[in-house]
Amino acid sequence: MTMTSSELVNAEDIAAFDRDGAICLRQVVDTDWLDSLAVGLAKNFADPGPDSTVYTPDGEPGGFYDDYCNWQRIPEYEDFIVNSTVGQIAGEMMSSTTCRIYHEHVIVKEPGTQEVTPWHHDLPYYGLDGDQLCSVWLPLDPVQQSVCPQFVAGSHRNGQMYYPRLFISHENYGADVDGYATVPNIDAAIGTPDEPTLLSWDLKRGDCIVFHMRTLHGAPGTGQLTTPRRAFSTRWLGDDARFGVRAWATSPPFADVRLTPGEPMDHPNFPIVWQS
Repeated sequence: MTMTSSELVNAEDIAAFDRDGAICLRQVVDTDWLDSLAVGLAKNFADPGPDSTVYTPDGEPGGFYDDYCNWQRIPEYEDFIVNSTVGQIAGEMMSSTTCRIYHEHVIVKEPGTQEVTPWHHDLPYYGLDGDQLCSVWLPLDPVQQSVCPQFVAGSHRNGQMYYPRLFISHENYGADVDGYATVPNIDAAIGTPDEPTLLSWDLKRGDCIVFHMRTLHGAPGTGQLTTPRRAFSTRWLGDDARFGVRAWATSPPFADVRLTPGEPMDHPNFPIVWQS
């Protein structure tokens, strides 16, 4: 299904994204794409990539697992990234004239999963710098607000970079690195005068969440669900995205990318998908 830009993103959406760092867009993805992505996801986990990870220990209920950087080998993923309107959505939300795909990330929590996704923001994991950087989190299943990812409103604007965290142990990647701090204990602040504003939504198929790569977020377990929570997340680069270095191994590693720090992300791994 083709939509005009005014039907996808409007000025109020862009203003909310700039202010809060996360926004829910309603019914902007045709469900035919979701059905196709579900076929691709089944192929993906029948033949996982080298970076696939299972976070739920053996014998524990449910199942939390993910994979990324498979879009160039799974036709359904590539078709969606290249031919749907998702790149346009990301580009317009970032107020960018171009939009490059950085990578896709598929995330599954089966019913009954106890593991939570720790509070973090994405940019410190990546070999990136810039401000026109976002993700589009697209659920393949209806998502109750109680199991929806939560976003700390405005946290992308505080200027602070936080250590990336291991999803298995929730430990920091590093320590004593200039410019980085440990993610604050957001759960402990709930109900206190310092309680942050947390954003989450009930999501129907066709809805998506667009969030800035600096926005702090986490996600609960799915202990109360009887159906999976499958999400196809795409990461996008706008005009000002530049190659960056970190004090730790970046994730994804992109070992074949040889760029100079500060150089634009002009590389075959990151093709321009949309431009205005």
